[in-house]
Amino acid sequence: MARYTGAVCRQCRREGQKLFLKGERCYSDKCGLVRRSYAPGQHGQGRKKNSEYGLQLREKQKARRFYGVLEGQFRKYFEMAERKQGVTGENLLRILESRIDNVVYRCGFASSRKEGRQLVRHGHFTVNGKKVNIPSYLLKAGDVIAIAGASKNSDKIKAVVEANSAKPVPKWLDVDRQNLQATVAELPNREDIDLEVEEHLIVELYSK
Repeated sequence: MARYTGAVCRQCRREGQKLFLKGERCYSDKCGLVRRSYAPGQHGQGRKKNSEYGLQLREKQKARRFYGVLEGQFRKYFEMAERKQGVTGENLLRILESRIDNVVYRCGFASSRKEGRQLVRHGHFTVNGKKVNIPSYLLKAGDVIAIAGASKNSDKIKAVVEANSAKPVPKWLDVDRQNLQATVAELPNREDIDLEVEEHLIVELYSK
């Protein structure tokens, strides 16, 4: 399956909640979900009654779209979560949160996860002093993420960091905006993750 290239606001409308896929636009009145708070398509405003499977599928799609992950990747993360100790659903969300493109967004170094992926791919970030250009790179507690030396002088990156300077940062991340770096203090607990998803339904879907 190729990466989705259509209008991302349709994804928010399909899931019935903001997935924050377009940065600042998601916080404004221009948000597609604010303007049209019903599902896209010819039958978007019709009454729908989801089956048990339909509910499980929607929760999986919601989480997958929130983090911008392909179906194959998502399934691999689920299998990884199953092998870990603890609650599988919480393990899954913790793994997704630890992706470097998500952490870059959470730190305010990007306006959206999509922009975070692009910046990581272009080599603008280092982890523990080494350049990382793989958006799916999973961070661990104690890792230090920093904007690479030459990139600190980029007008575009400076503007993005400044624009996001007032946004709250999750407590599991320590951000040093002056030095343009952040430390993963610990991996997040479920209450630290602001995704409105019932992860147990995802577990039930994949357990069939």
